[in-house]
Amino acid sequence: MAAGALRLLLGPGLGSWRLPAASARPLAPCSGQPQRGHRLTPSDDELYQRTTVQRLERESQDIMFVEGYTNRGFTISGNRVVGPCAVLPRTILQWNIGTYMDITAESLALFRLLEPRIEILVLGTGDKVQRLDPAVLKLMRQCGIAVEVQDTPNACATFNFLTSERRVAAAGLIPPPGTTGG
Repeated sequence: MAAGALRLLLGPGLGSWRLPAASARPLAPCSGQPQRGHRLTPSDDELYQRTTVQRLERESQDIMFVEGYTNRGFTISGNRVVGPCAVLPRTILQWNIGTYMDITAESLALFRLLEPRIEILVLGTGDKVQRLDPAVLKLMRQCGIAVEVQDTPNACATFNFLTSERRVAAAGLIPPPGTTGG
């Protein structure tokens, strides 16, 4: 770019700048060690700041949260449930299935009959995500219910998130076989 064009871009008096003489010194050869111009220590503000949490609203007692799981069952809102369970917006039920292969249109009928209708059903299929019959998933979509199939640990987290967002969600959970604590 020509010097005249640069002056036009920078405006009058701005195109003729120079570096100070002190900054024109040669660079020191690289010694392999990083050089720092200041100490990296916490400032007084960082040392004495504290995080505070204020509860604006208590959690509703009628909202279900999955607190933990083992290979034998779940802890849901302080209640221990043995085996597979159906977690509804205000209720926990035993779910009479053995494995993900038992998840059929008939075993999901409970979730289709709920009133008010649930928006999303989260299915936890054990220690890994399993493929369910596409016809069953299509039937649930036709009923206006979205279905999310995940491994049980992620299904528990997804259900808790949806519930905390005040979504009308339900979960069908199968305990993961390899888990002993939770």
